[in-house]
Amino acid sequence: MSTLSFLLEGLRNIGTTGTITRSSPALCKAAIDRIDFRTARTIVELGAGDGVITRHLLERLHPEGKVIAFEVSEDLCDDMRAIGDPRLVVAQDSAENIRHWLDRIGADRADHIVSAIPFAALPEDLGRRIVTAARDNLREGGCYNQVHYSLKTKSYYERAFGKVDARRVYLNLPPAWVLYCTK
Repeated sequence: MSTLSFLLEGLRNIGTTGTITRSSPALCKAAIDRIDFRTARTIVELGAGDGVITRHLLERLHPEGKVIAFEVSEDLCDDMRAIGDPRLVVAQDSAENIRHWLDRIGADRADHIVSAIPFAALPEDLGRRIVTAARDNLREGGCYNQVHYSLKTKSYYERAFGKVDARRVYLNLPPAWVLYCTK
């Protein structure tokens, strides 16, 4: 998807995309920080957009690994399918359904979860259900990394995971936060 197309998709569907610009390389790197790629075989990405973070995950993922990338926009899912990596499973579905997609690939739990879902734009009960589903389907010792543009919904992750570390990423437009939660 071109930058202009991404901008138009963001303007049309700001409630589900949460942004009108792609994540910068610095934000993508921060979003996948704390993932142990030596041992990770199942990574779940929530709110994958057109796959900008997905590509960073796939670059480092073990050859036998899988990335399940959740996205609700059909156009953005088409962009991810065009990546053409057999390790990528595109889930055009609500992130609440993590369990279903893990079952589809025969995985007990996700080793790590990365999310760029714009929770501040979602109904609160839906946001809490998604974060709870993520926690419940994450292996012990796994990390949940959440990209945000504000700390408005930080309490979701504190309730689900307890301690939350926050890192500001200034090399992004707009500057963003990555919240790190370990199960």
